[in-house]
Amino acid sequence: MTVPSRRRFVTSTAAAAAATAAAGAGITAAAAPAHAHRPGRADAGAGFAPVTVAQDDPRYEDLAVRGANKRFTARPESFRVVSSTAQVVAAVGEAVRAGKRIAVRSGGHCYENFVGDPAVRIVLDLGQLDTVRYDADRRAFEIGAGARLGDVYRTLYYGWGVTVPGGASASVAFGGHVLGGGYGPLSRRHGISSDHLYAVEVVVVDAAGRARAVVATREPGDPHRELWWAHTGGGGGNFGVVTRYWFRSPGATGGDPTTLLPRPPGSVLTSTVMFPRDGLDKAAFRTLVGNHGRWHERHSGPDSPYRGLFSGLVLLGRQHQNDQGLAAIAFTHLDATLPNAEKLLQDHIDALTAGVAAEPWVMPTEKLPWLASVNSLAAAQDAETGRQKIKCSYLRRAFDDAQIDVLYDRLSGTDHVHDTASVSLQSYGGRVNAVAPGATASAQRDSVLKALFMNTWQDPAQDGDSVDWLRRLYADVYAETGGVPVPGGQGDGCFVNFPDVDTADPRWNTSGVPWHELYYKGNYRRLQAVKSAYDPRDVFRHALSIRPTGR
Repeated sequence: MTVPSRRRFVTSTAAAAAATAAAGAGITAAAAPAHAHRPGRADAGAGFAPVTVAQDDPRYEDLAVRGANKRFTARPESFRVVSSTAQVVAAVGEAVRAGKRIAVRSGGHCYENFVGDPAVRIVLDLGQLDTVRYDADRRAFEIGAGARLGDVYRTLYYGWGVTVPGGASASVAFGGHVLGGGYGPLSRRHGISSDHLYAVEVVVVDAAGRARAVVATREPGDPHRELWWAHTGGGGGNFGVVTRYWFRSPGATGGDPTTLLPRPPGSVLTSTVMFPRDGLDKAAFRTLVGNHGRWHERHSGPDSPYRGLFSGLVLLGRQHQNDQGLAAIAFTHLDATLPNAEKLLQDHIDALTAGVAAEPWVMPTEKLPWLASVNSLAAAQDAETGRQKIKCSYLRRAFDDAQIDVLYDRLSGTDHVHDTASVSLQSYGGRVNAVAPGATASAQRDSVLKALFMNTWQDPAQDGDSVDWLRRLYADVYAETGGVPVPGGQGDGCFVNFPDVDTADPRWNTSGVPWHELYYKGNYRRLQAVKSAYDPRDVFRHALSIRPTGR
């Protein structure tokens, strides 16, 4: 989720407070002709010329510290604050002619040091490209790459009663979120964000070094259709600079904008169950985590009556301060408009707690308007800031007992006491799994959970120990498959919106499976062909970027 959809989730006012305290393409360059750029109302920009912010500019520090992961600070030669596609084309062209490495930032939520790489000389800041409007010509909703999820949800919902099924962090921008797939509370019901992507505008650089804007759509006859496909899960920083997206659900017809994207439920039932560390011994912990995983194995099909349910089990480490003794928090959001919603929710909670020999704290069920339920998730997610290391995996089946025991030993141990450490198991599957692995670039289409491993701290002196602790936890959970969730078994690779450079490091990935197979599985060669066609000079690159064919 986009979270990332991105961080661990908690819900309800009381629970949020407790959790905060606790813790095959065949493409060639010749097949990629330039598309006539159609400037629209959004392309007029924010009303100012492109701004170059150099290191002696008082605005520089504000831009430098904007990233979400405080371990990394971007300190390029300059930031370029742009407010239109034309300005992006000019800035990219100028950087290429000068031979200066560039990186792109929309919301600043990349958790590896791709933007702050010392080799990057110019950072394009897309935060001003934040338009949200209905484009009648394309019969689709146009969303700028810098638009934040919270603003997009509010505008789409109040304006037309619709939404894009994405993450629950209000501050994440669409620019990078959609490129990796983008998932959240509505994904089991409606799929991931990129499943609804109709078109994308990308500033690319050809073999001669010329920058130009290309609009690629999912229309079968579009000569740039492969570029559209690559942006349905191919990850950020690979092909060019995305400036705008257009969204219309597959199969949606007509020109009534209120029917062209999913309509969220009018209200949501929210439930929170908290498990104190006292009483939750290894056997009880094994039962709880196993119950949660096996429930998702049984109830994550595309037509499951539970596809309107989104839940998470957040497993907490011991903390330096404010440790209220919580070992786990389970939260659930369920479509309250279902005719048997209360029973479905209670049955889910009963299945989760069955046989757990520990007395949980059960919060009263709340019924919230949909947008309020999204805001409650976002408030908890966005409150957690600092220096971070994050890893992620897809789960096709529940963790086995040996993996659960590793989680228990490490999270309840005292070898490294944390500011905030957690492993969050979040609902997946449902309608996500109704799409074929090659229909979009998001290849993982039979998983039932996503696991997010996260460590957050504040003191730079703890960087080494804190990163090492999470690395060892993850490696031990996946010890049987070389330290990573090798696709096709119990795990199914990694989520590209939570990039992890350790997957390309033989010290931490001993599986023999390359990093790109973990993220893209069988779609990587096709993505390479798109890369070769639209970025043959490899202008847009980082530590885990897609390589052109032959590299």
